[in-house]
Amino acid sequence: MDKELEGKLQGKSVVLIDGVCHLCQGVVRFIIPRDPEARFLFASLQSEAVQALLPADGLTSGPLSTVVLLENGVQYTQSAAVLRIARRLRFPWPLAYLFIAVPRIVRDALYRYVARNRYRWFGKDEQCMLPTPEVRDRFL
Repeated sequence: MDKELEGKLQGKSVVLIDGVCHLCQGVVRFIIPRDPEARFLFASLQSEAVQALLPADGLTSGPLSTVVLLENGVQYTQSAAVLRIARRLRFPWPLAYLFIAVPRIVRDALYRYVARNRYRWFGKDEQCMLPTPEVRDRFL
């Protein structure tokens, strides 16, 4: 990882999303105003930044259908990623973390159901979303 990227990541968590998925883009647009301290940075799973962030044997085998949260050197996926993100947003969203008590197998089954249908339900773009100038510095 280059020094510039390493410096930008200092003290931040990174949310990796499917950049062409409308639901995933909506998640980013949901997080940004609820994260006034800018603790989260974002990158598309289709971006070159992912190659620097994920290990070579990481999650990049095949098309990803999960959000990935990189937090303190640990990768979280599926429902664990979503709940950990919610936990760090402005109130009342941290209350959603209570769903961590639901067995992971149940949470992830629901997550996978939505992920499998996200393009059909929400649509997709041909290219990744472009951030507005106001939030461009939050994207890798």
